[in-house]
Amino acid sequence: MAPAALAAIVFVLALILSTFRILREYERGVVFMLGRFWRVKGPGLVVVLPVVQQMVRVDLRTVVMDVPSQDVISRDNVSVKVNAVIYFRVIDPEKAIIQVEDFFSATSQLAQTTLRSVLGQHELDEMLAGRDKLNADIQAILDEQTDAWGIKVANVEIKHVDIDESMIRAIARQAEAERERRAKVIHAAGEQQAAQKLVDAANKLAEAPQAIQLRYLQTLTEIAGDRTATIVFPLPMKTLGELFGGRWDDRA
Repeated sequence: MAPAALAAIVFVLALILSTFRILREYERGVVFMLGRFWRVKGPGLVVVLPVVQQMVRVDLRTVVMDVPSQDVISRDNVSVKVNAVIYFRVIDPEKAIIQVEDFFSATSQLAQTTLRSVLGQHELDEMLAGRDKLNADIQAILDEQTDAWGIKVANVEIKHVDIDESMIRAIARQAEAERERRAKVIHAAGEQQAAQKLVDAANKLAEAPQAIQLRYLQTLTEIAGDRTATIVFPLPMKTLGELFGGRWDDRA
């Protein structure tokens, strides 16, 4: 067989083989005919006419993207470094190929700018304590903007919020001051309640003078106890008269 004929046969076989493509279950093929969009094919066996048609493979699986650490200045002027992870997938292969040049790179850049923009509107305490709300806000913004690219952002998670060492010490001092403030407030509230109880007790005793005298004697008993020392305690004659029904005054 002549070399030219052999080369022709090989060319024809290669052309035929290139006509058939196999797409996996999670893949789709965006087919263009003479440069114009024709249709989305797959999965399974796909026939692509050589020269006339071209196909671009698109993966429909969820992509886990790590957003690089971003320098963010919070609303209370604290500089922090924040990184996050984004979960997204292609839901419309046609838009993902036609509407944006590189949907993966575009989503990454959009995630970085959105992360800085959203976190810059919140204070440091909100970044540390309110991550669920921040994650939801970032996810909603990204999902809305990437919808035109045929991309669905399923979830956003802030991974780390790195704070400068000097700010960590300042936060520790602030937390200590807050604990001291709460302790003083609780102590003051206790003093107020105790004073109110004493006022109530005094008003109650004022209604029954005999109760005051009994309390007076009880106090003497508590002071004396089992001690051997002699305690001289002044007792008004009027009080003795009230205790003995006026007979002490008569003897005096």
